[in-house]
Amino acid sequence: MARDFPDRWAVFRASALGDVTLITGVLSWWHKTRQARFTVITRSNLAPILVGHPAVDEIIGITQDEIDGHDWWRKSRRIAADCTGMGFIDLHRSLRSVALTMRWEGLVRSYPKFGLTRRVYNRIPLGFLERKLTALNVPQRYALALDATPPPASELKPVIHLSPEETAAARQHLAHIGLTKPFVALHPFATHPDKAWPMGYWLSLIPLIERQGLDWIIVGKNPDHLQALDDPRNLTGRTALRETCAILAHARALVTADSGPMHLSTAVGTPVVALFGPTAKAWGFYPSGPFDTVLEREMSCRPCSLHGSTRCKHGRECLTAIEPDEVAARLFATLEQAGG
Repeated sequence: MARDFPDRWAVFRASALGDVTLITGVLSWWHKTRQARFTVITRSNLAPILVGHPAVDEIIGITQDEIDGHDWWRKSRRIAADCTGMGFIDLHRSLRSVALTMRWEGLVRSYPKFGLTRRVYNRIPLGFLERKLTALNVPQRYALALDATPPPASELKPVIHLSPEETAAARQHLAHIGLTKPFVALHPFATHPDKAWPMGYWLSLIPLIERQGLDWIIVGKNPDHLQALDDPRNLTGRTALRETCAILAHARALVTADSGPMHLSTAVGTPVVALFGPTAKAWGFYPSGPFDTVLEREMSCRPCSLHGSTRCKHGRECLTAIEPDEVAARLFATLEQAGG
């Protein structure tokens, strides 16, 4: 470890749920290997992810309006002043984080985002670009902000630290809605619709789960979906972020698309069965738990976008070709492998 490295760092990552979740394992790694401690600057609604993290001393929450507004230059100056004496790790790599970098008086580090490589590969999927991108997942890329060589992906698995009270409250909630059997969590939503498995497939998956003697719940934030499913096990829009994490911790597995809750589930130790369509392993966001698994179809048009926002011209065949029976079979195999 370099002698001039500080032992306290401010870390900036203020994007989506999965992005922030993925820094948690990296902070644990640096705490373990460098005895480093952290102040994390992130969006206020994502700050709960970091509550209870043993390496995090402070969380500075910022609203989306503050990040996007004209006062960000002034806000960044206040943040830099409040963090005097710390190093700065930019895990966001945007114009907004540049404002913080320019204000910082101490050591500044950032990570290789591979932005140009990703965009070229998205248009021209050449083999050597794919090999470069798939060699490191996003947490390994984050780790290169301080480490000369990437740690093993298994050392950087995200982790969310739930309190005994949160775990007990989730157990009581599940009992209140009538769950008495082992259950599987389902997350049928995606930020971009073209990343979502068709809703009818989800409704076909539920009876396949029930035939195996398992119960189910639905988690997520999209209140416009599944309104017709009037069932107490449909928790859509009814749980806060950490409550969702605690409920996932009680599940036998989570079935989801490429999504933020996919990483939350890994972070609480619950196996994931993930369905990937327009996005791909090259972007670095595959789930990383020991029993996590991905279902996808090899197609010449995949990946078609960086975040799943490109409108599909092929009827989302990359996802519609994955049938409920196949998902159920992979789910049950995952449960058997995980020993549950």
